[in-house]
Amino acid sequence: MPRVVAACSSCRAFTGDVTEFDVEGDTVRRVIAALDSLYPGFGEHIERRMAIAIDGEIHQDALFEPVGSESEIYLIPKIGGG
Repeated sequence: MPRVVAACSSCRAFTGDVTEFDVEGDTVRRVIAALDSLYPGFGEHIERRMAIAIDGEIHQDALFEPVGSESEIYLIPKIGGG
């Protein structure tokens, strides 16, 4: 199962201070859906506010990226800019 690490304090409002998760999914989108089913509203928060790194590489459009059973997915705050 992919391991997800929420490296942002804003995620804790949804997860009750849980920061690491092992969830089913073969794409980032499916992993986010699994997290959202555990913590309602968390999926939308991730899609709007988080950047996603898979196995150490940050992806711009990560939703359809494949993940393996040993993958590590980090949720990090998006950097705003103007």
